[in-house]
Amino acid sequence: MAGAHSSPTVQSGAQTRRTKAVFFDFMGTCLDWHSGVIRALPAAIPELIRPMLALEWREEFFSELHSRSQQNLPPEDIDVTHRRTLLRILHSVGLDGSTTNAPPDSGTAAGPSSIDVAVQAWHNMASWPDVLPALTALKKELGLELFVLANGTTRLQLDLVRSSGLEGTFNMLFSSELLGVDKPAPEAYEKAMNLVKVRPEEAVMVAAHAYDLRAAKRLGLKTVYVYRWTDDRSEDMDVVRRENDAFLGENDGGMQGLRSAIEAFDQAA
Repeated sequence: MAGAHSSPTVQSGAQTRRTKAVFFDFMGTCLDWHSGVIRALPAAIPELIRPMLALEWREEFFSELHSRSQQNLPPEDIDVTHRRTLLRILHSVGLDGSTTNAPPDSGTAAGPSSIDVAVQAWHNMASWPDVLPALTALKKELGLELFVLANGTTRLQLDLVRSSGLEGTFNMLFSSELLGVDKPAPEAYEKAMNLVKVRPEEAVMVAAHAYDLRAAKRLGLKTVYVYRWTDDRSEDMDVVRRENDAFLGENDGGMQGLRSAIEAFDQAA
């Protein structure tokens, strides 16, 4: 992808107050969803197509999410969406979700439980290696408040902070279930900011999803794009770089450049 491997860039913008809160998307941005999902896919799926099928499952999920958002539908339990989209993906490769086998190490019998195992994998993920050091620096060295602002259920987020080793790192978890609205609806960002009493010019949104940051930027938040190879595979990274206040690429240490980016925002204010 063009632009994914060059140095982090920070654009100077309008006058802003000192940053007080940083909101993070979670899966993809902070968490490596792909590794765990590959392992949890039904054993009937050939090894060679498992990595690509996992990526297609993720894209199918986002397609449904955006469709629901455009129709102004309320948030759906993410497990329900993941189950439906997985069955659709399995059907597309000629597999019947009701008869596929569970992964060999899952301890489950053949049958519908293999789908349960795959869906549950989204509740158990490792964080990317650059995430915990970056969050620790923001919280302990800059004194910032950190929040998850992500689509999904509160149960999902509780499971993910525990499995990823990030429990206790964030000040609060804002799920779309809790807020009653999915991103990228502006109400999701507005409700989260109102609850923690910060204005847009005092907040930063960090994500590996361009659609998320476009919505946040329209409301006046500073935006930081963190490139992850697992997400936004159809986006032009040169365009994404220009759209955001900061772009953190793979060769820049990813999220490890976040502290410098936020300090640059504050110096420009």
